[in-house]
Amino acid sequence: MTEGYHRFETALGLCAVAWSDKGLTAVFLPQVEGASLQAKLAKRYPEIAEQAPPPVVAAAIAGIQALLAGEKRDLREIVLDEAGTPIFNLQVYAIARAIPPGQTLTYGDIARRLGEVSLSRAVGQALGANPWPIVVPCHRVLASGGKKGGFSAPGGADTKLRMLEIEGALSPDTLPLFGGR
Repeated sequence: MTEGYHRFETALGLCAVAWSDKGLTAVFLPQVEGASLQAKLAKRYPEIAEQAPPPVVAAAIAGIQALLAGEKRDLREIVLDEAGTPIFNLQVYAIARAIPPGQTLTYGDIARRLGEVSLSRAVGQALGANPWPIVVPCHRVLASGGKKGGFSAPGGADTKLRMLEIEGALSPDTLPLFGGR
């Protein structure tokens, strides 16, 4: 059962984490214009109020902030509350968590590591259901041929590309992510 949540600023904007006594239950990326992170949190967790994070959660927040500020962090030390997560998804997430910052794999690469390239679509669906974006770095997984693929977090593929740019996986000179910026 989720015990609390906390909002915090990052290089991408306002993010949040929720936690239980077993680890993080969710990570929330900044909302797109017109949406409210506070409203989303209140809807998902109506029974709890925002609170100061316990030390282990504060350390997770500091790691997320550092990664999004450009530090090479893998965040594998962050403990996740995986209760209710399908086994296949956990297998996908374990592979994704092993991708170092600044590097990428494709959906097909992960499917092959699971034993069957035909699982590529299922890998994409598992990553689309990822409740811990950034900590389980689904943004480091691309479609075949280096195409960006989808990203279910607010801001979609643009957020994914921004995160890859921050990590140094993409050079701003090689991909026009944010024309005019």
